[in-house]
Amino acid sequence: MPITRRALLAAPFFIRNLISAPPSGRVRLASFGANGMAWSTLNGIATHPSVDLISAADVDTARTQRVKTTYPNATLYQDWRRMLDKEYKNLDGVCVGTPDHMHAPQAMAAMRRGLHVYCQKPLTSHVAEARQLRKYAVSKRLVTQMGIQIHSNAEYRTAVQLVHAGTIGKVKEVHAWSNKKWGDTEPRPATTDPVPATLDWDGWIGVARPESFITNYCHPGNWRKRLEFGTGTFGDMGCHIYDPVFGALALTAPLTVRAEGPAPSEHSWAVNAIVKYTFPGTQYTDGKTVNVTWYDGDERPPQEIQSLIEGARLPNQGSIIIGAKGVMLTPHVAFPSLFPQASFKEFQRPELTTNNHYHEFVDAILGKGPTSTPFTYAGPLSETVLLGSLATRFPKTTLEWNSAKLKFRNEKQANAFLKRPFRQGWRVKGLG
Repeated sequence: MPITRRALLAAPFFIRNLISAPPSGRVRLASFGANGMAWSTLNGIATHPSVDLISAADVDTARTQRVKTTYPNATLYQDWRRMLDKEYKNLDGVCVGTPDHMHAPQAMAAMRRGLHVYCQKPLTSHVAEARQLRKYAVSKRLVTQMGIQIHSNAEYRTAVQLVHAGTIGKVKEVHAWSNKKWGDTEPRPATTDPVPATLDWDGWIGVARPESFITNYCHPGNWRKRLEFGTGTFGDMGCHIYDPVFGALALTAPLTVRAEGPAPSEHSWAVNAIVKYTFPGTQYTDGKTVNVTWYDGDERPPQEIQSLIEGARLPNQGSIIIGAKGVMLTPHVAFPSLFPQASFKEFQRPELTTNNHYHEFVDAILGKGPTSTPFTYAGPLSETVLLGSLATRFPKTTLEWNSAKLKFRNEKQANAFLKRPFRQGWRVKGLG
């Protein structure tokens, strides 16, 4: 008897033996999404010589042309649930490149079919979802990877290695930033536009609350600005820019998080955020705790921090890691620079290679080694970033985080934003 979409969303599934590689030596892939970042993701994976793109699903049929042209043998769907119904027996893995609010349901639905998952950042749109995906992936021994592809670049790998080698000494504090402005101070337009004939708008909304369609307000490009669908500038770039910091310092869950910038509006994230974290100290930090601060939009680290890079141009995105013996500037994306320049004049940085982050996922499915950003790494990183976005809802309030219990100790109202109730008809077992 065929498994229906209702069963897909509500019931547990038989999990195949996931320890051995596909017997054919080929990895059969499906994609959630067919354009934008979804295209970059599926094409990045499918260029591996051992991959066959079996299918792709996109709610907007006007955005599938590149898949049709490049992968003419792939079957295209408009409803991702129908794709899983029809194709899951023909698949080994999937990639998720849809808007943030759909990452968790699509990734979980695929994992419950026994499929390996490559998921774009942030792993989910809510903190609890990231925890749930990580736990499920571990319990079923699934191959997972998050799409922070710069993690595998020589530039970021060098930054991590320099800190681990003690090049700048024990780390005292970190400042990271992005000039992007995925927020909106304008009120939501009062107009409603006709839904394009090519777009399944109800499918685009998915697990979120129903919204009327407004041209360019969410689809195709501005959904990152909206509270219901995106995670703001921090959610977009935090997983990238915090990644080498997280890895270099071997950070765990934060102890506290505090936002100093403006609060979001009823519908949209704010811009010009400042978010301050306190983390437990690690073997790479100086002291029992270490502070990491985020800035976006027009905000930047204070001048006394910028002065430590001795007049070097502050990149549009990046981080400054301050150690006991020196300072490291890590642009997004470029090799790190060390200061004071006089102290590192003769320093020779290690020569590291850039690995193919997408192909790494395929090789892991084939049993050729682990991925570098499995959900065991990507989950805690995403949780940290999402806590920062959440904190902007409570400006100038120090939120005390209890990671083990997945709740705030001192601000019960904030706990309501840790997970999303999925709307009727879109619930996925293990989420919502």
